Amino acid sequence: MTNGSAGLPTTPALKAPQKPSVEPNVLEVVFGSLLIRPWYPSFYPEELKVCPLRNTPPPGVNVYTKDNYSLYEIDGEKHKLYAQNLSLFAKLFLDTKSVFYDVTTFLYYLLVAHSPTPEIPNTSLEKDGAGGQDTGAQGQVVGFFSKEKMSWDNNNLACILVFPPWQKQGLGQILMGASYEMSGREGRLGGPEKPLSDLGRLAYMHYWSATLARTVLSFPSKKTLTILDLREKTYIVSEDIIATLQAMDVLDHKKRGGAEAVINKAKVRAWAEKHRVDLKWSPVDPEAFVVREISRSGSEES
Repeated sequence: MTNGSAGLPTTPALKAPQKPSVEPNVLEVVFGSLLIRPWYPSFYPEELKVCPLRNTPPPGVNVYTKDNYSLYEIDGEKHKLYAQNLSLFAKLFLDTKSVFYDVTTFLYYLLVAHSPTPEIPNTSLEKDGAGGQDTGAQGQVVGFFSKEKMSWDNNNLACILVFPPWQKQGLGQILMGASYEMSGREGRLGGPEKPLSDLGRLAYMHYWSATLARTVLSFPSKKTLTILDLREKTYIVSEDIIATLQAMDVLDHKKRGGAEAVINKAKVRAWAEKHRVDLKWSPVDPEAFVVREISRSGSEES
């Protein structure tokens, strides 16, 4: 990842969110032939270390593949420089996150698009990994999320970013869906580290709303649902479920069976129709996870 350019063809720079912030300290970054203007400052040292893996498939383990996308898990302790560079680059587009050079306590999940749109020349990954092994990772890293190996707050995600050229394609929903699927496999309730950025909050409200709508409408029409029912199905924590249902305006505030509010399924269906939620589609396919078992440390094992 570099922070300069010389004579490269460019595409129009993406606009930063309309929120006042400190001016970026890096003027330009280069993705192959694409020039991108950062939105926020990062903490690059004066002496930049170039990652030797920058033109190779991502290190680590392939944990998910579905259609055009794969997820690769890397351990910050095993691939320290790669994780540090990833964190520094991400900070250029995140306002609220801090960057820590000690990445050893984090896992990183890289989203690889095998046929990215837009396709960026000069960034294609080599087909063969170390030792000539076919990794199946040919494509472009378009985003990632990180999480602590051991989180005292049970956060299933610390940082999330879809790189600017590939935003607004629903890829953040894949990353969020994967983080919750992993929570379910670990048998842990979790959620993103807070506070969320403005963009992060919008993205999560979209994910939570659509997930809850699909879940509510998948139950028999006459079944009375509780927050516990939804929590067990989605692994979304109760406070996020309640806040989302309130924002969707699908609660009836009538005392019934001791509850102060009940979910109105007709309102949920109307909300889903209004927002064009595909009730049969989910951001991730549970059957597409390559690795099935997850260790106590939070990393997946064969």
